[in-house]
Amino acid sequence: MTLPIVQTLEPITLIGGGHLGPDDCNLALKHAPTLVAADGGAHAALAEGHIPQAVIGDFDSISASVRNRIPPERLFPIPEQDSTDFDKALRHLSTPLLLGVGFMGRRVDHQLAVFNALIRRAERAVVLISEREVIFHAPPKLTLDIAPGAVVSIFPLAKTRARSRGLEWPIDAVPFAPDGAIGTSNRTPTGRVEIEVDAPGLLIFLPREALVPVMQGLQASESGRWPAREE
Repeated sequence: MTLPIVQTLEPITLIGGGHLGPDDCNLALKHAPTLVAADGGAHAALAEGHIPQAVIGDFDSISASVRNRIPPERLFPIPEQDSTDFDKALRHLSTPLLLGVGFMGRRVDHQLAVFNALIRRAERAVVLISEREVIFHAPPKLTLDIAPGAVVSIFPLAKTRARSRGLEWPIDAVPFAPDGAIGTSNRTPTGRVEIEVDAPGLLIFLPREALVPVMQGLQASESGRWPAREE
């Protein structure tokens, strides 16, 4: 059993070393005031004027000057190289919801690694904030009330099927697969969307303005959680 480095009943903001928009950190902290940095995200946190409650990672992206500005009791090096710093953070944080900023935009391979971790840690509720979108792993059931006409994109990282209400193009008969059918640029005419998924593996992309209803939907008891995978 992995003991948490940070444990809270409130959402946590996790900051990475990727692209960080001018208001990304402030937006996340407004809803998740506890700040944790994944390795090089410590640079971004300090640049935004914040000292993170914890820094988790293999520390290959943190300069000595940045480490010296953070209290040593807040530094948690994990030297193994079999997982990403994002995954290390997910394993060592206990929170009902995590908002991730600074994980998109600079390197596509890093983005794909983050998406992989969302599926591997399917039991965790995580929302990634990018320049224009919020991205999350679909739970077994989800109900959202978002802006009418909003774009709803669905991308599978595993074979699965789903059912929907409120999408312009229903997905009930779609055999989702990474090398098969995907669901880019669907829409919701009324703004209310209900989705049920048979197995883990679907990423959902919504406009950034949908952050609050996404947080509410993921934390609702009826959304449920996928079981944790055996390591």
